[in-house]
Amino acid sequence: MSEKPPASLTTMPPHVRWVQAGPVSLLVNVRTLGLTAGVLAGVAILGLWGLTLGSFPLSLADVVGSLVGAGPAGAEFIVLDLRLPRLLTALLVGGLLALAGAVFQGLVRNPLVSPDVIGINAGASVAAALWIVTGRAPALLPAAAFAGALGAAAAVYLLSWRGHVSPPRLVLVGIGVNALLTACTTFLVIRAEIHEASRAVLWMTGSVYGSDWGDVRILASVLALLAPAAVGLARPLRLMHTGDATARSLGLPLERTRLALVVVGCGLSGVAVSAAGPVGFVALVAPHLARMLAGPASGGVLVLAGALGAALLLGADLAGQHALPVDLPAGVLTAAVGAPYFLFLLYRTHARL
Repeated sequence: MSEKPPASLTTMPPHVRWVQAGPVSLLVNVRTLGLTAGVLAGVAILGLWGLTLGSFPLSLADVVGSLVGAGPAGAEFIVLDLRLPRLLTALLVGGLLALAGAVFQGLVRNPLVSPDVIGINAGASVAAALWIVTGRAPALLPAAAFAGALGAAAAVYLLSWRGHVSPPRLVLVGIGVNALLTACTTFLVIRAEIHEASRAVLWMTGSVYGSDWGDVRILASVLALLAPAAVGLARPLRLMHTGDATARSLGLPLERTRLALVVVGCGLSGVAVSAAGPVGFVALVAPHLARMLAGPASGGVLVLAGALGAALLLGADLAGQHALPVDLPAGVLTAAVGAPYFLFLLYRTHARL
């Protein structure tokens, strides 16, 4: 392989670099990489500060000592067993939802779309609510939520099919399916016994309260599996933005690519919903912010969206715990911020689907 970039790359913007390491070569957007590193650094600082907060305040030295196994015994229990799993769950759920939102927005070519708008999260929610109110094994809740998300996606996909899938039609069908599945979830909760119904209602508000290391392991495993798949599909996603005819002329297997994107997006959102409930608007806001900061969808922009989603949900959880007179679930705050932002986007796009 040539040690110099192809001639076509000499006209690339100055913030794009061609990097080669042995047989592997790739384009690196330095600006996107810097933005991602900055967001992750901010998340690390916010996370360390969040670990010091609570009804039993800790110093930063105690927190750092506990993380490296050299803190006071009481502090280690508070940090490692109580606060850190919740913090990591918020980060992972936010990252998964943001990646799912970026996938679906690219798939439908519409910044107003996210899994919680077109019924994907509602499918995960109705399956998870059914699992909770019937008292089934909590360990299988992620699998049930993923199955529900996949079922909702299949319903939306099939109902949208008219020889091919039209993105505007998929959005409209998704909104209808979302309304129907939300009604089913409400019915399940109303019909459940009071104890199971209270668990389901708490879960439906979107909260990482009570998260443990089991949740962290499941979320981290899914992220490690599906995030590379989402980044690997970034190039086909960009080709799809040129239109169906152009994408086909360039050799892209359009329907198979759409199916792969749907499966990856459902996996990301379904498992996130199973851990924290239907947290609203993170999947809408984070990808949009990433594109505003770094440009059109690419592998780097998807990673930046995931980092922004993690920061948004962690910030919402910390604010809900410590910045208000009463504890509020993170989902309440993300909805309070995300709903006006959605209306702003709707105004900017003149309500075009």
